[in-house]
Parts: sequence; structure tokens; C-alpha cells
Amino acid sequence: MQKLKIEASSSTTKQKGDAAEDRALQHLQAQGLQLVQRNYRTPGRGGGEIDLILRDADGTLVFVEVRQRSARDYGGALSSITPVKQRRIVFTARHFLLKLRQEPPCRFDVVALEGEKLEWYPAAFDAQ
Repeated sequence: MQKLKIEASSSTTKQKGDAAEDRALQHLQAQGLQLVQRNYRTPGRGGGEIDLILRDADGTLVFVEVRQRSARDYGGALSSITPVKQRRIVFTARHFLLKLRQEPPCRFDVVALEGEKLEWYPAAFDAQ
């Protein structure tokens, strides 16, 4: 009987996602934003997740979606944030805001990574 040799891929999807978030966080912190929370999730099944929550110098709470694609095929990283995904992010942000005494100004940013290129889109979509 012949044994099959199984090789693990060089990195898992989770590891690649974590590395993309690390890179996005470093970029945003270099722009003066401060980390509030990472990977915030609503409880229960079917909930949402926000990759990064940061505070801008003016006090604005910034909810950041990090998207990584190896290339611009199929519209690239930015176009992968569909209206359904946006609604889920907004829902999760509202859940987060319930824990605060006072609601600060907020915005929704996107950091898109395609290959080695990083693009930051402040106020990429609204909470409508």
C-alpha cells in the first residue's frame, strides 16, 4: 500500500486574512488612527464582524473592512463589498455602539489590498 504525502499550504486563508489586517492596521496607525478593537463580532449565529475599529484624531469612530485579493479579477477587493455586506457591517457597528454611553461621529472605511498594493478608502460607504 502506497502512502500519500499531504503537504500543507504555505499559509491558510485565516493566516492570510490576519496578515492583511495587520498590514492595514499598521497603515492606519501610521496615519494617526488608534486601535479600539479588532475583529468585533456580534453574538450568535448569523452575526456580523468588523475587522478593525479605530478612533481618528478628531474623535470619529472608524469601522474598517479589510479586503484582500491577489488580483483585480472580478472587480477587485473594493467591489467585493456588496450592499448586503455593507448592511451587515452597519448592523454590527450599531451593535457595538449600543455599548457606548454616547454615540460619537462614525464612518465606514475600506482598506483594499490587491497583491502588494494597499488602498485606503475613507468613508467608503454610508450607514443607510
